[in-house]
Amino acid sequence: MSVTYASSSKLKKFIPLIVLVVVLAIVAIDCFVVVPAGHTGVVVNLGEVRENVLQEGFHFKVPFIQEVINISNKIQKEEVVADAVSKDLQQISSSIAVNYRVGLSSSAQIYKNVGYDYAEIILLPAVQESMKAISAKYTAEELITMRSQIGTEIKTTLDEKVKGYGIVIEDFNIVNFAFSEEFNAAIEAKQVAEQNLIKTKTEQEQAIVIAEAEAQKKVIAAEAEATAILAEAEANAKANKVIAESIQNSLLEYLKLDKWDGKLPLVQGADGTIIDLGSLLEEAQTPAE
Repeated sequence: MSVTYASSSKLKKFIPLIVLVVVLAIVAIDCFVVVPAGHTGVVVNLGEVRENVLQEGFHFKVPFIQEVINISNKIQKEEVVADAVSKDLQQISSSIAVNYRVGLSSSAQIYKNVGYDYAEIILLPAVQESMKAISAKYTAEELITMRSQIGTEIKTTLDEKVKGYGIVIEDFNIVNFAFSEEFNAAIEAKQVAEQNLIKTKTEQEQAIVIAEAEAQKKVIAAEAEATAILAEAEANAKANKVIAESIQNSLLEYLKLDKWDGKLPLVQGADGTIIDLGSLLEEAQTPAE
């Protein structure tokens, strides 16, 4: 019995020491904080937010007085369905993807003024408002054909709305546009009409090309025929000329012979004597005795 009482007495002596060690351990643990990568630590002194934030890494703090709130500065993604009306009063439902982050120097401000739910409170309503404002400037058809340009305009408008809160828009993408069934049917009908028009135009152009080719063939054939006729005419003309010249020469010979009296002309010799060609011819024809 006395042994048990003695043991209890010794144990009671160590209780304050154990409590002191535990308290010191708790205090020691609460003296430092680690800010993870991609975050900044917002320091809160008894409920008051300090402007200076802690960068990622190991830091000391005042135990039980200072609290460090980790705010992510990494790029985050929000997917939003935004409804709007186009310039031509078409209802539009858009699927939007937004990549954003909290600026390193804005962590304390956004925690103090907005809190953790800054995406729900600031970003998403700004996306809806920006989508409505820009969509109202374009027709439904322009929203489809100019998606990239319109996405850039919405991103610029959205960035202007949220940058005052310390939110930075890194990327903005319109994933899809959805229109009413009536508008989709009208677009499909227009596309069919345009395709038919293109087909008709193509067929007309082909017909024109074929007609021009046939006309060119006929021109070439006509030119060839004309060339052949001209060549034949020139050949006939040359032949007729030769025939005419031959007939004319023959006629002249005939006329000469018809007018000749059979007498050869007299020829004057080199010494001035007159030579009778007829007498000479007769003498040449008379055989020698």
